[in-house]
Amino acid sequence: MWHVLEENKSIWIALTTIYGIGRSRSNKILDILKINPMKKVKDIDEDEQKKLSDQLKSLVLESDLKREIAHAIKRLKEIKCYKGMRHNVGLPVRGQCTRKNARTAKKLLGRSKVRPVLKK
Repeated sequence: MWHVLEENKSIWIALTTIYGIGRSRSNKILDILKINPMKKVKDIDEDEQKKLSDQLKSLVLESDLKREIAHAIKRLKEIKCYKGMRHNVGLPVRGQCTRKNARTAKKLLGRSKVRPVLKK
């Protein structure tokens, strides 16, 4: 994991390069371990490195997290709920306006798939 993090960045920003860790989660992890967030990655000693890797092992990150998300979306598509149907068609899922927005989604799909959904 340490070869992935950029050496000259602060640890709290470098952790955000890992899929599943954002800025707030990064700060929470560092607060729990009592590591200075402004410390550079190259300045972290082995003890702190071991604590950090143990903490990260307890979280669902990277490919496992992507697999969970894909499984959840697949489940929605299989039960054919509203959100699943929106995922299938490639339109916004969380209630965003599509009359004036979501142009890129519509362009990627082509009008043939979007029009019947918009008419209903």
